[in-house]
Amino acid sequence: MIRNDWTIEEINAIYHSPVLELMYRAATVHREYNATGEVQVCTLLSVKTGGCSEDCSYCPQAARYNTGIDAHRLMKYEDVIGKALIAKNGGSTRFCMGAAWRNVQDNSDFDKVIEMVKGVNTLGLEVCCTLGMLTESQAERLKDAGLYAYNHNLDTSEEKYGDVITTRTYKDRLETLDNVEKAGISVCCGGIIGLGETDDDRIKLLHTLATREQHPESVPVNALVAVEGTPLQGSEKVNVWEMVRMIATARILMPKAMVRLSAGRNEMNVEQQSLCFMAGANSIFTGEKLLTTPNPDFDEDKRMFETLGLKPREAFKAEKVGELV
Repeated sequence: MIRNDWTIEEINAIYHSPVLELMYRAATVHREYNATGEVQVCTLLSVKTGGCSEDCSYCPQAARYNTGIDAHRLMKYEDVIGKALIAKNGGSTRFCMGAAWRNVQDNSDFDKVIEMVKGVNTLGLEVCCTLGMLTESQAERLKDAGLYAYNHNLDTSEEKYGDVITTRTYKDRLETLDNVEKAGISVCCGGIIGLGETDDDRIKLLHTLATREQHPESVPVNALVAVEGTPLQGSEKVNVWEMVRMIATARILMPKAMVRLSAGRNEMNVEQQSLCFMAGANSIFTGEKLLTTPNPDFDEDKRMFETLGLKPREAFKAEKVGELV
């Protein structure tokens, strides 16, 4: 049964259960609601890099940090379409475009993004964007252009949030999620572990996601990539069992969601990634970069899929089989 009334106590008990029991339970739920032999393959492209006014302590694109990232303006339409074609030929069925903006402005750059969404949509790919905060009318424009999903992560618990970011609030994030849902766009929303948060913060983040009126269609689970020059440089590396606990708990709480093994995957070997798939992950980003940080390339992931007997999930499958997203 799909539930939206999970309590903190229930989630705490799931999260802290013995890891092998947790994996078994998550794998059982995964088999009940999903095709376990398929993984959604996504590609994320930074269409506007660096120069962001936010102070997210993990992000190399914040203008205030010296991280060696070269800022560039919005990419040209034809270059984005070319990258989308490469992604499609590499096996991706969802293409996400990210722009280092605090929030979307109603200007010529947004007009250009709208055209990019339309263009990528014609390629038969599910189109996703992550552009910062959105108004309801901006979300409606993106929906009309053919946007399938919008990514807007909560990152951590509401209590921890102010230690990580001060230039926006948790409420700001939740309002954008509401605007995306009102427009009929599927929500992609997850978090990052390794920010100095406690297990309680991780549990509270999952509680926020799992008790929304509608679960996110996609839930990215990111391990911090501690970039030199950011306030979180030198942070302790997240171990694979922490990722497994987050993924497995997310799978149990949100059975139909695409639980995405996201940032940090570049530092995992195939065996470690396999544990995450067993725990219920069924989506990855592929391609050489995740915005600005390294990521396994298409060929490397193809070899892993062949080894594990996995296949890419087809685009728009939810609509084709009548699933609720």
